[in-house]
Amino acid sequence: MRVYIPATIRMLEKLVADREVIAVNNTAFALTPALREAYSNGDEEELAEVAMAEAARASLRLIAAEADDAPATVDGDDAAAARVYRRAVIAADVDEAKLRPDLDDAVVRLAAPVEYRQVASVHVDLSEAEDHVAKAVLVIDAADLGDSDAEFTVGDAEDHELAWYATQEIPFLIELL
Repeated sequence: MRVYIPATIRMLEKLVADREVIAVNNTAFALTPALREAYSNGDEEELAEVAMAEAARASLRLIAAEADDAPATVDGDDAAAARVYRRAVIAADVDEAKLRPDLDDAVVRLAAPVEYRQVASVHVDLSEAEDHVAKAVLVIDAADLGDSDAEFTVGDAEDHELAWYATQEIPFLIELL
């Protein structure tokens, strides 16, 4: 099953260093039967995009948690600090994932860490998205609770498409960020 794991740049760094990634709370998103039922239209590719978009939104929450611990600058480098504000999603193929329709239509629980060899690709915001992501991180909880201004702010971040990177490009991506 193809799963979409919400991630951060730090998680991608750990993926490269440790050759595996542990999804936060073992939670990922996938094209599940419940997701198929929730949409009357859409082919497999379109519905997989919905699952990936859910993972990208969850990435905002992970960034918010990391941003609380991040310095305003990294050794005086504002650009290094800004890279914290990029959503990331890891697409991987796993054998075992438990469906969790009680949480959401696309949510699955992974049975184990995902090894590097299982990663199909990663998807990461480009630098143009950083300001919008930084603003969305501040209001993601309010957006989840229905605040229309916050939803608009999160929507600005979600308007940015994530760039696709092949597995062999991940180390170079991390180095260039």
